[in-house]
Amino acid sequence: MLGLGATSESTQGGADRGQVWVVDLNGPVGPASADLVIRSIADAEEVGARALVIRMDTPGGLDKSMRDVVKEILGADVPVITYVAPDGARAASAGTYIAFASHIIAMAPATNIGSSTPVSIAPGPGVPTPGGPDKTEPAPEQGSTGPEDAEAPARAEPASTDAMTRKVINDAVAYLQGLAELRGRNIEWAEETVRYGANLRASEALERNVIDLVVPDLRSLLEQLDGRSVTLSTRTVTLAVAGAGIREVETDWRHELLTIITDPSIAYGLLIFGIYGLILEFYNPGMVFPSVIGIVCLLLGAYGLQMLPINYAGLALIVVGIGLMIAEVFTPSLGIMGVAGVVAFVIGSVILMDTEAPGYQVPFLVVGAFAAATAGLTLFAVGAAVQARRQRIATGVEAMVGSTAEALEDFTDAGHVWAFGERWNARADGPVSKGDTLRITAVDGLTLKVTVE
Repeated sequence: MLGLGATSESTQGGADRGQVWVVDLNGPVGPASADLVIRSIADAEEVGARALVIRMDTPGGLDKSMRDVVKEILGADVPVITYVAPDGARAASAGTYIAFASHIIAMAPATNIGSSTPVSIAPGPGVPTPGGPDKTEPAPEQGSTGPEDAEAPARAEPASTDAMTRKVINDAVAYLQGLAELRGRNIEWAEETVRYGANLRASEALERNVIDLVVPDLRSLLEQLDGRSVTLSTRTVTLAVAGAGIREVETDWRHELLTIITDPSIAYGLLIFGIYGLILEFYNPGMVFPSVIGIVCLLLGAYGLQMLPINYAGLALIVVGIGLMIAEVFTPSLGIMGVAGVVAFVIGSVILMDTEAPGYQVPFLVVGAFAAATAGLTLFAVGAAVQARRQRIATGVEAMVGSTAEALEDFTDAGHVWAFGERWNARADGPVSKGDTLRITAVDGLTLKVTVE
């Protein structure tokens, strides 16, 4: 067992192998949600659960996380059922692929599925846009199915579509069609949802053989699935789930930690704070606290970012930008390095996330806040340095010249004076009386040159 928390409708005496496990996939598909689903499948297999239900409501997510979940489902030795619920939920983009990989797909009323065009493809001239067909071919009618689809003219890729776009789209089409063929679902619609961003409501998805059931709640789903045969990777099983206990998988500390540190804004902030901490320790050796906090933040931020699709050029620009702003403090360049640093920092932050997947962008507000804070600290440090340059020297030989001393005795050429809390040798150009206030004009080793005020 992996230690996932759970609550159950069944009694404590009910065996795990007689239960149906339910895990929620809410929000964007990312490292944290994928890890939870994958561990739940493995755990359900281990205890011999009758089935595992993925209760889904997602706008999509990261391609790598989606493919990890799909691979786990395809190799699962327990029936996996995707249930798009509650009412108003959706299985969009990456959620469609996960649903198609599942042995059974069910949807609650007023839900939808589709819009599976890769989100990294930016619409351009001649490029098919999500939600509509390209301009070179007519859009397929939503209600068409069966023989009509076979008679429809072949859809050619727009001539202006670049090679990389075609590769990405064709790869996604083949991937989803392969899943549809494996599970006996509508292959033609699988292509439509990738190329044109087609989307179906629950009732229409059932009519077009995209899903298996439309049911209002989980208990109704289990009752209607009872007795249905499901083909797993190594065997065929008959579902006996009508009276099974329902075990709700709860999140654990690992999932919560992954959810936090794989949030792009959190990972980005940890990275910046980590860099600041190390810089503070570097310029103030021995403080310890900044370096400890900086290293912890830097490691957590780096761990979170390495699980996300990041642009390393953006990461390098962030580091260079901070370096330039710090260099402006110690090597004043009339603001040139400071401005260049702010520009590099902002550009690096904007392009840091190498994906357009929903929920995986660093908000411009966060970028602006960090950029403004860093620029403000730089300007403050530069201003303090300039002000310090203008101030009178307060230490060293230069600070002694111009100060006053008190004569400790009468002397004409050489004698002793009291200055800076100490007894000094002194030389004067004229006669000096005890108690006279003298002005220091120069310092020659341990001898002060003075004149009477």
